[in-house]
Amino acid sequence: ESPRLGVTSELQLLVYATVQSFMRGWLCRRKWKTIVQDYICSPHAESMRKRNQIVFTMVEAESEYVHQLYILVNGFLRPLRMAASSKKPPISHDDVSSIFLNSETIMFLHEIFHQGLKARIANWPTLILADLFDILLPMLNIYQEFVRNHQYSLQVLANCKQNRDFDKLLKQYEANPACEGRMLETFLTYPMFQIPRYIITLHELLAHTPHEHVERKSLEFAKSKLEELSRVMHDEVSDTENIRKNLAIERMIVEGCDILLDTSQTFIRQGSLIQVPSVERGKLSKVRLGSLSLKKEGERQCFLFTKHFLICTRSSGGKLHLLKTGGVLSLIDCTLIEEPDASDDDCSGQVFGHLDFKIVVEPPDAAPFTVVLLAPSRQEKAAWTSDISQCVDNIRCNGLMTIVFEENSKVTVPHMIKSDARLHKDDTDICFSKTLNSCKVPQIRYASVERLLERLTDLRFLSIDFLNTFLHTYRIFTTAAVVLGKLSDIYKRPFTSIPVRSLELFFATSQNNRGEHLVDGKSPRLCRKFSSPPPLAVSRTSSPVRARKLSLTSPLNSRIGALDLTTSSASSSPTTTHSPAGSPPPHTGKVPLDLSRGLSSPEQRFNNTERTCDKEFIIRRSATNRVLNVLRHWVSKHAQDFELNNELKMNVLNLLEEVLRDPDLLPQERKATANILRALSQDDQDDIHLKLEDIIQLTDCPKAECFETLSAMELAEQITLLDHIVFRSIPYEEFLGQGWMKLDKNERTPYIMKTSQHFNDMSNLVASQIMNYADVSSRANAIEKWVAVADICRCLHNYNGVLEITSALNRSAIYRLKKTWAKVSKQTKALMDKLQKTVSSEGRFKNLRETLKNCNPPAVPYLGMYLTDLAFIEEGTPNFTEEGLVNFSKMRMISHIIREIRQFQQTSFRIDHQPKVMDRTCVLMDASQIHFL
Repeated sequence: ESPRLGVTSELQLLVYATVQSFMRGWLCRRKWKTIVQDYICSPHAESMRKRNQIVFTMVEAESEYVHQLYILVNGFLRPLRMAASSKKPPISHDDVSSIFLNSETIMFLHEIFHQGLKARIANWPTLILADLFDILLPMLNIYQEFVRNHQYSLQVLANCKQNRDFDKLLKQYEANPACEGRMLETFLTYPMFQIPRYIITLHELLAHTPHEHVERKSLEFAKSKLEELSRVMHDEVSDTENIRKNLAIERMIVEGCDILLDTSQTFIRQGSLIQVPSVERGKLSKVRLGSLSLKKEGERQCFLFTKHFLICTRSSGGKLHLLKTGGVLSLIDCTLIEEPDASDDDCSGQVFGHLDFKIVVEPPDAAPFTVVLLAPSRQEKAAWTSDISQCVDNIRCNGLMTIVFEENSKVTVPHMIKSDARLHKDDTDICFSKTLNSCKVPQIRYASVERLLERLTDLRFLSIDFLNTFLHTYRIFTTAAVVLGKLSDIYKRPFTSIPVRSLELFFATSQNNRGEHLVDGKSPRLCRKFSSPPPLAVSRTSSPVRARKLSLTSPLNSRIGALDLTTSSASSSPTTTHSPAGSPPPHTGKVPLDLSRGLSSPEQRFNNTERTCDKEFIIRRSATNRVLNVLRHWVSKHAQDFELNNELKMNVLNLLEEVLRDPDLLPQERKATANILRALSQDDQDDIHLKLEDIIQLTDCPKAECFETLSAMELAEQITLLDHIVFRSIPYEEFLGQGWMKLDKNERTPYIMKTSQHFNDMSNLVASQIMNYADVSSRANAIEKWVAVADICRCLHNYNGVLEITSALNRSAIYRLKKTWAKVSKQTKALMDKLQKTVSSEGRFKNLRETLKNCNPPAVPYLGMYLTDLAFIEEGTPNFTEEGLVNFSKMRMISHIIREIRQFQQTSFRIDHQPKVMDRTCVLMDASQIHFL
């Protein structure tokens, strides 16, 4: 029995050991599982996952960039080299080298870098990148040549396009499917954006790299070096933005437009206006106007530049066609009439609702004609007329400079600019760019706030591009109270507020006292309708060769020197008119300065000639005109500043009332002041505009109709209307400072966050509607219907709506429904692929950007595209230099993006609000519910 007991004991011990081993293994596995799960949920693991995702995204972006460089080199550079070697070369080898610079070397560099990245990915999960950047950094010096000569490259390209053979050949190359509709200048700009892209990537990598990580110091060093190079590149991108914009518009015009190949011409704004046809006595019935609005017979795509105004029609394919008559208006020959009154058109105000304005064109080699344009809203009309007025003012000022200085004071324009070093010479508080602005003065690159305010109030000139940039971005470096205080000082104390050198140049000493002749008081030009104050008006003589020779000589005595041209820069109103063709010439070839020009009757002229020629009086009038000019732009184009700041609004009202009490105020100045007061006091919203707060109160709406009873057209129209209302509600100041990326983003950028939330809500709506159906066929029908809605949104130019729907269909809750997708038709799947390609984020939303260029407003772009661009600029360069100067080149880039956003915000859709479709409350479901279903 004892052996048997021994065997039993051994078996029991073996069983015990086995159970113990199993339990130990189970406990260990459970413990390790808990450890692993805890690590997976830990912040460190989350950072590593995000870090890996950033690296994978970086590899994809680098692959795309190398592909773009490959197209640039193999699709353009090498074929053009071969063309330059032909018997009849359309381009020379020197021009090819000037256009493409060292882009081929840059391609070889990034091919090497891309291969290194792919090799690192092969060793995943160990991702060491610092050594790759250590190799890349010394080689990035080759970018210096490309950056420094980028502007010259685009200028050479613009000049070469004037050769029809080259332009035809270039269009053949751009028609290559690999280019995907992009132009050569687009590919030439890609290298300028690559360094900032690396900076953002490194910034994200460092955010998810622990401080003790072996790569951290190397990555920080690489980021600092790239930022140094990026500062220079941002300035160059800012300087060349205008050239690229002009070339892009020129390429969109089927007939071509040679004036856009002038690299000194600056783009100001674009948008849709309705052109009223010329009929007998200039009258148009209400019925006719209604048909224009409905059928869009008179809809025109208009482009304003510093020298020209283009009026185009757009074909169904998106291409532009210049009007055969009056398609290109030279602003030097134009007169703006903002408020046509009863004597011009008996029913203008009643029929058009005061939304119309006229441009009287008096070309030197043709009969005068009038263009009547109708804006969609009063706000947009104010913006258009304000910009046109300033552009006409600038171009006339530039035209006068060249002649008046040579005619009167024998001082040429370059000499005048050189004589004031503050306009072109770098100093401790200012640094200039090599690019000239619309007034032919070097653009500011960096400057102190004081110098920027000084340029804003310089009586000699006011560049429209500088003014737009300043008013869009002044919140970054100063306050509205400071700007208004400066304007108030200029009005009240012009002699103490304006730099001494500017005042000296304001009056040029005349070498010869010219003849004195007053303009005939019965001139038909005195009967013109002006819309802005021309206190010191200048007219053109009618010589046989139509030369614009003008004299700004004082009409009285020799003790007062001749007025410098700068007198007219602030005073030559945009609405100052030229003599119509066939008008009798003045008494002599010289027309003297006439302070009374622009008055409605000869009796309103100043008879006190000593006061007319008094320096103090003239400067005060010019200062008043400058203040009114700036305030007009500010109030008409940036009304939100005054809606959100009642104290600022009251201070402006007080200043304008003080201006009205000036006994020396000219009638046209008084009219302009009254117009600004009226614009500041009127309701902020047009009656036709629905407010965001009214339309998002969905809980008060009637219960939504069943999804099946609503047509795809109804859904698409109401989604488009709601998307645009949410989009246009964003005030432009929320786009400054990346507030949407801060911890207090809901307080700093509430409307941007509402827009983001609205995007998610709409995406939830689409997904929940599909998942509400239990059977496969119903779900497939719902998918097909939503794809049809997305396509209608595309036709309505609501690309935000397209992305809302396609992103919902790509959610895991919808995308995983294999049986449902199997029942979706091939046509629907092909249509969805087309829509996804249009709104794809690939290549910085290259397809969406190209689509937006080829569509007329109204439109709803995807806001995230612009926020990415703004983040790109903000990350790449600081707002201030190390010396504390404002980076005004950066301000210009920010202003360009904000201007494009506001272009789409200002044009509303003609869609009626239907609450029955808007009510989403009964069908909205959150993401967790959708996933559960």
